[in-house]
Amino acid sequence: MAKILIGATNYGVWAEELQAPWDALRKAGHDVTLATQQGKKPLPLAVSVDPDFVDPVQNYNVNPKEVCDRVKELVAGDDWNEPIKFHDASMQDFDAIVLTGGLGAMLDLGNNPQVHRLLLEAVYAEKVVGAICYSVAALLFTRDPKNDYRSIVHDKTITAHPRAWDFMLDCSYDLYAASSDNRGTDVITPGFLFPLQDLAIDAVGPRGRVSADPGTNRDRPDVQEDGQLVTGCSVESSIAYGERLVQKLGKPAMAAVQR
Repeated sequence: MAKILIGATNYGVWAEELQAPWDALRKAGHDVTLATQQGKKPLPLAVSVDPDFVDPVQNYNVNPKEVCDRVKELVAGDDWNEPIKFHDASMQDFDAIVLTGGLGAMLDLGNNPQVHRLLLEAVYAEKVVGAICYSVAALLFTRDPKNDYRSIVHDKTITAHPRAWDFMLDCSYDLYAASSDNRGTDVITPGFLFPLQDLAIDAVGPRGRVSADPGTNRDRPDVQEDGQLVTGCSVESSIAYGERLVQKLGKPAMAAVQR
């Protein structure tokens, strides 16, 4: 089975966007290692484990109760307790890097030089690279010096959180189960930190394609695969994202990937 580095934010993951791929990859028997910027447990945004939370743009309950219960179980347990730091990780030790989303991903994944280093190492070694929701920003901002500093998604097909779904109200980053030594951030942003769909369109260039359909839902999730890249739209596509990664890593060609 593959060795997978799962990257998460310390400033607020969207619960299912970590839980779904984590559980799918573990269930498939893969060896997973969690990584964060601070080396602290990645805690979910409080709203992402609230089954009564109604998305203010899409106007529906986005958090199934069973997902909220499972994430709270993971937070209370030991599985996410001791992530390594991005700084200490090397893709020589892994077959794939899988990034997870949440509002906090805009703060410490998107324009993080250590995450960019890992992504470039993975791209150069032709290893699987995954990103969902706002962690796709890390792909956009990773520039390839071997390709005139174009984004690593240049000419690719990827997903992006649709601009129609971007919050235009103040966003806080309150964490579930926060503690004095793992409290996230008090920052409040006026809406989402940056417009992902527009940045993605620029990054892929005229020959690439960005899939950002605001009609995407749990019955019709959006996950795109292009070469070594696997990207997922947002929380409604979390399960499909995890399943696609399992399928991708299960392909016979992956057995030949050198660690």
